[in-house]
Amino acid sequence: MDEVVEVRLGRTRSKEWQRVGHGVHRRVASTAPYADLHAWQQVLPSSAVLSHLSAAQVHGWWLPPLPDEFPVFVAMPRSAPRVRRPELVVTRHPAPPTSVTIDALRVTSPAETLASCARDLGVLDLVVLLDAALRAGTTREEILAAARRRRGSPRLLRALDLADPASESAWESLLRVLHVVREVPVVSQHEVRDEHGGFVARGELWVVGSRSLQEYDGGVHLEAGQYADDRRRERRLGDVGWRRNGYTSGDVLHRAVSILRAADEALGRQHDPERIRAWHDLLKCSLFSAAGTRALVKTWRPDLS
Repeated sequence: MDEVVEVRLGRTRSKEWQRVGHGVHRRVASTAPYADLHAWQQVLPSSAVLSHLSAAQVHGWWLPPLPDEFPVFVAMPRSAPRVRRPELVVTRHPAPPTSVTIDALRVTSPAETLASCARDLGVLDLVVLLDAALRAGTTREEILAAARRRRGSPRLLRALDLADPASESAWESLLRVLHVVREVPVVSQHEVRDEHGGFVARGELWVVGSRSLQEYDGGVHLEAGQYADDRRRERRLGDVGWRRNGYTSGDVLHRAVSILRAADEALGRQHDPERIRAWHDLLKCSLFSAAGTRALVKTWRPDLS
C-alpha cells in the first residue's frame, strides 16, 4: 500500500474527515483498503497487532456475516500500555503474539488469528474461516500448535475436524457441514465421468453411494450466460444418469430439512426430519443466525446491550 492514511485526533466537524472511533478520524478521500484499520494502527502502540476477525479480514479469508456494530480486535503484550476505547476489543498476552505484515498492517499470523477467533465464535463460523485458511496454505499442524492451552481450543478442534480445504466458498462450506453433521457422507469437488472415463462435470458435493450432487447456487448463477451454462451442464449430467440439486443461502439457513430429504432420497434411506437438530444447534450459535449475532455483540460491545 503506497498511500498513508491521514489521521486526526480529537474532535472535528469538517466533512473532509470521517469518524473511525472516539476521538479518531481519518480523511474521507482515502482510497486505501481497510483505511479504518490503518487509522487505528497509527494511534495504537507499535506492539499492538490486529487479531481475531479484524486480522481474518486482512488475510482475505471468507467471513461469516459481520454485525453492523463490529469492533476492531487488537492483541498486545501485557507489558504494553493498556488501551481502552469502546470500539476496540483488546486482548493482552504474556508475550507478543506471532504476527505478519500485510499491506502495511500488522496482523496476527494465520494460526494465531484462528486461535483468537475460537475464543468466542461458533463452530460453524470457525469452519468457514478454517476452510479459507487451509485453502490459502495454513497447515493443520500450525493450527494445532496455536490452539494448545487456549480458550476455545475444543471448539477450534471440532471445527478443524469438519474443515475441508477443497471448499470454494463460505456457503459451500455451510452446505457441506449440514450434510456431515447429519451423517450424510459427501466428497467435495467430485469429478463425474461417463462410462468411457470422459469428463462430464465437477460437482461441489457428491453424496457418496449415490449418483447425486448437492451444490450451492449463488447470485452468479442467475446471470444470463451462467444460467445457460448451468442448464447445459445439468443436461450432460442427466445424460449419464446423474442428478444435480442446487440450493440458495435461504435454503441452507431456513429450509435445511428439504436439503437433508433430497440427500436421504439419493441414498435410498428413510428420512427423519428430527435429525436436523444438530444442524440447528450449530446455526443458532453462529453469526449466521440472529440469536448468535446478538449474543456475540453483547460479548464484544456490552455498552450496546
